[in-house]
Amino acid sequence: MTDLLSLVALSRLSPHCWRRAAESLRSGDAPAAVLRRLADVTSPDDPGRLARLRAEAGDTIARAERDAIAAVAWSDPAYPVALATIVDPPPVLWTRGQIDALSAPAVAIVGSRAASQYALSVAHDLAHDLAACGLVVVSGLARGVDSAAHRGALAASGVTVAVLGSGVDVMYPPEHAPLAKQIDERGAVISELVPGTKPDAMFFPLRNRIISGLSRAVVVIEAGEKSGSLITARCALEQGRDVLAVPGNVLSGRNRGAHGLLRDGAKIVESADDILEELGMCRQSVGRPTPAPSDPILACLTPGEPSDLDAIAEATGLGTAKLLPRLFALELQGAVARIGGGRFVRIDRSC
Repeated sequence: MTDLLSLVALSRLSPHCWRRAAESLRSGDAPAAVLRRLADVTSPDDPGRLARLRAEAGDTIARAERDAIAAVAWSDPAYPVALATIVDPPPVLWTRGQIDALSAPAVAIVGSRAASQYALSVAHDLAHDLAACGLVVVSGLARGVDSAAHRGALAASGVTVAVLGSGVDVMYPPEHAPLAKQIDERGAVISELVPGTKPDAMFFPLRNRIISGLSRAVVVIEAGEKSGSLITARCALEQGRDVLAVPGNVLSGRNRGAHGLLRDGAKIVESADDILEELGMCRQSVGRPTPAPSDPILACLTPGEPSDLDAIAEATGLGTAKLLPRLFALELQGAVARIGGGRFVRIDRSC
């Protein structure tokens, strides 16, 4: 509870502090020490700031518990490993719905809010087919492509995750409240912002790094030259994720941003098979891939000794995009276990 209180208090600091917080947490500093240090740095002339942050954090946790909102802290084993690898992961994810939805391999689908019927149909069908293969579909619950992707995943009885630019108890746009309730039943609605936070223009570009950070790949559908979807694509590239794009009408100008991504080397998407191929998957192997008996990841892990993702990547020579699904597969087989802070430990089966 002490760590959670400190991490919630850290999340109430300005977002520009979160990268520094993540660096300190990864180095092994206790959350309470990181909070104390950042509170002193950001408010050197306000000796009561730390106490107020802790009191506000306690009130926030109590409110979330009353409203059945789960707080998944950075140190919690349930915190998504893929997100823990980015440079500025949220100290806490506030979650409605099924927390397990955050741990499965995921693909983000993003695009225009004022989407054409073509874009809506493509988003729905791609999400449907990916979800039917066992992948989680991540998007932002916005109008247009985002909501079509969520609905496509749900239509396949699949799992989808919505990342908000407000608190999870403050729905935006408001007409998507029924859709969010449907997502709760099979997936999750999440936010880095504390419950009660109203939507603000500055929050939506920030949440895009979470959409890409949760995902192995980002698919852009119908994005203009100044589309927010291009921010998500840029975050994906910075995070080492794959970026793919759907071609569109060259006459309307609605898809110039996505076409720019294609010119820069993004893979063209015409069907879900194109996405699966880029991820090294096939329709039969998405759900629970089986690792080879002499898996190099197991070979570099010592039973009982936690290793973080960077150390495993260095030892195996695998990049994050290829390493994460292999670790997920080993976890499903009970060969490794996740612990706090995005670390893994090998399970000794000899006893």
